[in-house]
Amino acid sequence: MSTTPQQVPPPHGLRFAFGTLTVLPVRVGRWDREAARAGMLCAPLAGLVVGVTAAAVGLLLLLLGSGPALAAVATVAVPAVLTRGLHLDGLADTADGLGSGKPAEDALRIMKQSDIGPFGVITVVLVLLAQVAALTRAYDGSWARGALAAVVSATVARLALTLAARTGVPAARPTGLGAAVAGVVPVPGAVGTALAVVLAATAAGAFLGPYVCVLTALSVLAALAAAELLLRRCTRRFQGVTGDVFGALAETAATAALVVLALR
Repeated sequence: MSTTPQQVPPPHGLRFAFGTLTVLPVRVGRWDREAARAGMLCAPLAGLVVGVTAAAVGLLLLLLGSGPALAAVATVAVPAVLTRGLHLDGLADTADGLGSGKPAEDALRIMKQSDIGPFGVITVVLVLLAQVAALTRAYDGSWARGALAAVVSATVARLALTLAARTGVPAARPTGLGAAVAGVVPVPGAVGTALAVVLAATAAGAFLGPYVCVLTALSVLAALAAAELLLRRCTRRFQGVTGDVFGALAETAATAALVVLALR
């Protein structure tokens, strides 16, 4: 008798999320569709841990007198370290694939190559500069606002993956991480997770005043909108999603959230 989604114990979902989306020493006990579904629903929790860690490092540097700029660099570096740079690598590969102008099969072949092309390099550099600049602005406002930006951006980056794994989004390849998680999350579950993150982020922003409260909610919505636009572009261009596309979605959502949260 097959295991239903409801029968997947919560630890398996958390292990899948942390084992595939972070470098934390978590062993993935199951690699089936049900575990993938639970894991992608837990993805924002993995982002929360990454964001809290990044904020802690940034705040420690601020406490030591480093200044907002260096704290921002460190905050951006932590998610890259905790993911082995896979999301940035996925962003670069996706940019190369989209920028190649070649048919889907050839573009996917380009994305699998180990080297990074000019489109990928330029995209990664600009994204990292935008993230550092936005976080510098946020830390310059206050340590609490910088920490909020770090946590919200990392969480919403993984929420974008939950939404991208929803039913109806196909995989571009028959194998790989993209194929393992494509279409595993029911739409109601994805929407419910998104609403929970929006509400939690808005509540966190409320501690810093009504303006930051509204701005935080807008940052999550802007991040999800940017990720959705990229997702639709990739599914049209590549005929589905890949692990690289998931990485690109995470970095796009994080950057969009940070840009909005940097506004005064």
